[in-house]
Amino acid sequence: MTDTEFMDRAEALLQAIERNCDRINEQTDADIDNQRSGGMVTLTFANSSQIVVNLQKPLHEIWLAARSGGYHFTLDNGLWRDTKNRISGEFFSTLSGAASEQSGLPLVFKSAP
Repeated sequence: MTDTEFMDRAEALLQAIERNCDRINEQTDADIDNQRSGGMVTLTFANSSQIVVNLQKPLHEIWLAARSGGYHFTLDNGLWRDTKNRISGEFFSTLSGAASEQSGLPLVFKSAP
C-alpha cells in the first residue's frame, strides 16, 4: 500500500468516527465530545475519560488508546485489524467496546454509520 492509499483509507476511518459520534450524540445520552487535530481524533466522555485515535503514517497503522489499553491496527482485506489479534480485533468492534466501557452505555461504532 502506498502512503497515498493509506492516507485515503485512514482519513475515511477518521471521518467515520466523527460521523458515528454525531449519530450517537443524537440517539443516546452519551454526550461524546470529539475533537480532530490533523491525523488524531480525541473522544472525551461525560466522565472526562478519553479515547485517542491517531494515524501512524510511516507504519501504515492506526493506533487507539483507551482505558482498556493500546491497540495498533493495519489494513487487512479491507478491514482494520489489530496487529496482535487479527481474528477478533477489528477496529470498530474494539472502539465500540472501549467506548461502551468508558461511557457506561452500550455504544456501537460502525465503518459506515
